Amino acid sequence: MGHSRDRDYADFRQEVRAFIEQSLTDEMREAGRLQTSVFPHMKQAIAWQKVLHAQGWAAPSWPKEFGGPGWDAIQQQIFREEAYRASAPTIILQGLTMCGPCLMGYGTKAQQDYYLPRILSTEHIWCQGYSEPGAGSDLASLTTSAVPDGDDYILNGAKIWTSHAHEATHMFCLVRTSTEGRPQKGITFLLVDMTTPGITVEPIINLNGIHEQNTVFLDSVRVPQTNRVGDENDGWTVAKYLLEFERGSVCVSPELRRNLRLLHRGAKTERTANGEPLIEDRVFRRKLAARDIEVSILEFNERRILSTVVDGGSPGVLASVAKIVGMELLQDIDKLATEVAGLYSLPLQSEALVPGHEKEAVGPDYALTAMPRYLDGRSVTIAGGTSEVQRGILAKSVLGL
Repeated sequence: MGHSRDRDYADFRQEVRAFIEQSLTDEMREAGRLQTSVFPHMKQAIAWQKVLHAQGWAAPSWPKEFGGPGWDAIQQQIFREEAYRASAPTIILQGLTMCGPCLMGYGTKAQQDYYLPRILSTEHIWCQGYSEPGAGSDLASLTTSAVPDGDDYILNGAKIWTSHAHEATHMFCLVRTSTEGRPQKGITFLLVDMTTPGITVEPIINLNGIHEQNTVFLDSVRVPQTNRVGDENDGWTVAKYLLEFERGSVCVSPELRRNLRLLHRGAKTERTANGEPLIEDRVFRRKLAARDIEVSILEFNERRILSTVVDGGSPGVLASVAKIVGMELLQDIDKLATEVAGLYSLPLQSEALVPGHEKEAVGPDYALTAMPRYLDGRSVTIAGGTSEVQRGILAKSVLGL
């Protein structure tokens, strides 16, 4: 039985690899190579998603009844591995992996019928309005207000660190509809059209010079109450359900393998002070070998998690272990990449990171993304559940502390 399933997965991998190789354009591959975070270059990501949508593969984690391929966890991982191997743009996260699954769980039939097909087709591009200038890790302290007015809510407040708000057509957000009782009890989950009057988006430029984050100001923004997901004042329940999908994406080994391939290529090209290839330097080679081994161990444990999920089980505390190890390993590999790039990692080359640019880059291609990835990677041990929180989960669940 196990051998039969393995053969099925091998055949599936060949099908996925052949389709990706045939369907990716040079422009899409360039966008994948120049990507420096989990957020893709939007133009090429949309083009790639349209290709996948025509194949029925736009939302790898969605069940068939909502327009997805109905893949199990291992098939989804195979798709990720092959997409990274081919330098495809990553999927557009906020709609496909967060808002869509949330609507499947808590949305009305009318909301599902309207929004889900438009997420798949890229007619709607979503951003996430959770954090506020005074409410980040302590999200329950959010103050953006939503006051009922007839059939609408009137929104006032601000959201911050809103990824791709400048390119999004819609935002799913948490607002305060009551100040009574526990803070979590007065929060409501709303869907907001970004073209609504009263919305202002101001850019936040990252350390690496790239515009991904924004502040979104809401000034008397009118939102229909039919855009509420779940019950009024029960948005915290909906938000926690959504975060299960954000934090459940524990499999980072495909990205790490891609980054290691870049490291190996750069180490074979770069020279030490005595003129030998960097890969021949014993100290560097030992560090690179250690990262290779650690990624292999992570891959093994991620596959344990996936096998457990496919067999109907829960990943449990292994998910927290994989999150901690994967994110810290990502930072370690990014740091090693800056060592390989050397002085070429120092120039800020924001224009050269835009697909289709005509600006000549300083240094080899593998060095171009080294520092931007390193700088962006400072956030990965915070985003999606901090390493400290994950260690707290392990302390409670495993050690009984």
